[in-house]
Amino acid sequence: MTQSIPRRNFLYGLGASLGSLAFSDLLSAEQKPSQGPLAPKQPHHPAKAKAVIMLFMEGGPSHIDTFDPKPTLDDLHLKEFVNKDDKISGMTNGGRFYVRSPFKFRQAGNAGIPMNEHFVHMSDPDVADELCVYRGCQAESVNHPTALYHMNTGNKFGGDPAIGSWVTYGLGSENQNLPGYVVMTELAAPQGGSGNWSNGFLPAYYQGTRLRAEGSPILDLKPPAWKTREHQRANLDVLQEINRQHLAEHPQHDDLLARMENYELAFRMQMQVPEIIDLKNEPQHVQEMYGLDDKETAPFGRQCLMARRLVEQGVRFVQIFSGGWDSHDFIERAHQKRIYSVDKPIAALIKDLKARGMLDETLVVWTGEFGRTPDNNVRGGDAAIGRDHNADAMNMFFAGGGVKRGTIVGATDEIGAKAVEVVHPIRDVHVSLLHLLGLDDNKLTYFHGGRFKQLSQFGGEIIPEIMA
Repeated sequence: MTQSIPRRNFLYGLGASLGSLAFSDLLSAEQKPSQGPLAPKQPHHPAKAKAVIMLFMEGGPSHIDTFDPKPTLDDLHLKEFVNKDDKISGMTNGGRFYVRSPFKFRQAGNAGIPMNEHFVHMSDPDVADELCVYRGCQAESVNHPTALYHMNTGNKFGGDPAIGSWVTYGLGSENQNLPGYVVMTELAAPQGGSGNWSNGFLPAYYQGTRLRAEGSPILDLKPPAWKTREHQRANLDVLQEINRQHLAEHPQHDDLLARMENYELAFRMQMQVPEIIDLKNEPQHVQEMYGLDDKETAPFGRQCLMARRLVEQGVRFVQIFSGGWDSHDFIERAHQKRIYSVDKPIAALIKDLKARGMLDETLVVWTGEFGRTPDNNVRGGDAAIGRDHNADAMNMFFAGGGVKRGTIVGATDEIGAKAVEVVHPIRDVHVSLLHLLGLDDNKLTYFHGGRFKQLSQFGGEIIPEIMA
């Protein structure tokens, strides 16, 4: 009885013949960095921005206490009332009292953008006049994990690719020796953990690479002293050959191809990453500009400086999480400390990008997962003044990358409870960010679960008012 031989097995059975060599070369070509999954791709339309640095203030910064002052609350301060609505969150139901902002505001820059008094460095005209503050966004959830997932992935239930994954899927990376999508956090990950930078149903190449907050940003970045670069390469070649043989016999194992590429990327990263993360090479005045000489600003400052260096080397999407913005009580003390920790680094990042001619092609985004209420629960009196979660009103700002400079877009009502002008959901923000990068949300799709999926879930609108 004649037994059929799979075509791939037949080719490998030819030993060192022309067929085997040609097939091996074909598989090898798939692994070359220039032809890999992160190879640069053409955008759908001319792009304004080439890269994104997203500064995520986890916990929900108060728009009323940062960039959207509400003087009306001064007259309402501590006035009590009762919410009785079964359709709203229990957090904002029952006995309430209005809360004025404990902060003073200034008109920053030539554009006169209202800004909390503690944004000392951000109020510099060289920074403030680059900002586009958007006050019209509305979220859909008041729970931290779901709201974080929504802002980061477009799906408040999680499991979908992060926006950085979509961007690298659509555009690839300009540096094949570095990940296309890099994430930095403080010691603790944000609520929801790595689901905030997951590749979801996209291939594993597109998952965010998290850099550690302390010690070596990436474990095992340096090989043991006894192992040479040549030794590593030889071991990888053997592993690659075994994996290629398995892949040839089981082509349906898509994850194996991603694993093979990740091994190669890790090997290449060992050459370039140490140089990028060694901030000692930066001039002293640059380190001081980012606040590396102050223990309160140094953690976020290091990450902002590293973000600039990563984008400078071709990384497509960098995301930095700053925690501690969930100020239900003692908002004056909590927000003041958080603002101090990010003010100098963010101002330095914008100035540095501008000085290097990079700001026009780098989109800087500052946001949280939702805004905060103009009132609070009756539970702590004046000594514990803070604010609850608010999905109906929030602000964010953009700089560079094709947005309007020195502009305020949209508005909330007189007490900051709800967005009332240029109102858009989060999906429209996502669609707008993709548009600035030259990507069309309706074309940037991936077939999964029986349908073509996209970041916006079911489509959205561009926000023309923020575009330059």
